[in-house]
Amino acid sequence: MKKNYLQHLLTIASFASAIACTSVAQEEAPQMDDLAERYVSTVLKIGQYDSDVVDAYYGPEEWKPTGVTTDTFPGDAFIGDLRQVLQGLAAQDTVGLSALEKRRIAMLQKQVQATITKVRMMQGEKLPFDEEAQLLYDVKPPHHSLAHFDSLLSTLDGILPGEGSLADRWFAYRNRFVIPKEKLDTVFQAAIAEARRRTKAHYTLPDKESFQVAYVTNKPWSGYNYFKGNSYSLIQINTDFPINIERAIDLACHEGYPGHHVFNVLLEQELVKKRGWKEYAIYPLFSPQSLIAEGSANYGIEVAFPARERMQFEKEVLFPLAGLNPAEAERYYAILAQINRLNFAGNEAARLYLNGKISREAAAELLVKYSFTEMDKALQRTRFFDRYRSYVINYNLGQELVRKHVEVKSRDEKTSAKSWEVFYELLSNPYSASMLQQ
Repeated sequence: MKKNYLQHLLTIASFASAIACTSVAQEEAPQMDDLAERYVSTVLKIGQYDSDVVDAYYGPEEWKPTGVTTDTFPGDAFIGDLRQVLQGLAAQDTVGLSALEKRRIAMLQKQVQATITKVRMMQGEKLPFDEEAQLLYDVKPPHHSLAHFDSLLSTLDGILPGEGSLADRWFAYRNRFVIPKEKLDTVFQAAIAEARRRTKAHYTLPDKESFQVAYVTNKPWSGYNYFKGNSYSLIQINTDFPINIERAIDLACHEGYPGHHVFNVLLEQELVKKRGWKEYAIYPLFSPQSLIAEGSANYGIEVAFPARERMQFEKEVLFPLAGLNPAEAERYYAILAQINRLNFAGNEAARLYLNGKISREAAAELLVKYSFTEMDKALQRTRFFDRYRSYVINYNLGQELVRKHVEVKSRDEKTSAKSWEVFYELLSNPYSASMLQQ
């Protein structure tokens, strides 16, 4: 009897101790705001060693690093800090949290893991293309054989005018649709104004939102959006090479409305300012957020300008402004649609090149053959591969995943208004590639 009583007391004591430990653990679990600040501060410090790491920051000034960078990259220390953030996120009590709050935790975990991967790469670690893409962008890239693209080339052979190789015929034909340099800004401003009008017909954006357009040279990209915070962006357009008429709407939408500019404006408005989620005050370029950013920017072109409406606007407004013959518009865009089916060939060239299977020159030759790019421009593209590596998947694979997401969410109401509505929800909430696929 006495033994049983003692056992009973020990059981109670053990149970009480467990409750006390659990209570202490819960009390000691860091708050999300503290984890967000530590994450942002760490990413900002990492960005001091690589200017591409931080694409945008518009958080508190006091979070910015004030110390001088060391000669030796302190990667292990950064990884240690980020792993502590991961531990804090794993310790969060999710009981009673909304689905959106749980998604916030899951998204930040993915962003932190991607940053750890980037630090490892900055330390010199070389990852295979597919593994790198999975860790950075939360998606496994598809594989396509070159034979697949060869079959697509045969279709083009029957519709491209002229003689010679497909690439030469395309170069000759496409040159008829170059925007004269002196008319470039006029054409772009018209495209931007229409993209903005269409976007604001569906979305309420801050009154002071705006962006500035600047024309630059000697860049590895065709266009770039630098979001500065307070609903303002600087958009740069690279004029190293002639710009064709279709790029006016493409860049106006991709960089502006409803693309990168709107995406950043909505994240700032909905998540940073309204919800106080400070981790969204920073945009780390090499992270799952980029697949959504690039994929939505590309798909946003179709949302803003459905095919028929785009053709009408091109023929009635942009072609005349550029001094081009609108009677050629439909044929030109029909050929472009066929060429766009070859889009994933660039990913294969990047994968082979970055995995060390082919040389830079061989990668450029693949781009000339399958992407119909002049050799000098193809070599410029390989410099993009060098600098941004597996980031290339975010444009086409991201667009494909975003399109599927919007189509699935809109299947019961296939209207333009519904597409805009679903697209808004995507732009203003935490999403990664695997979340799109759920």
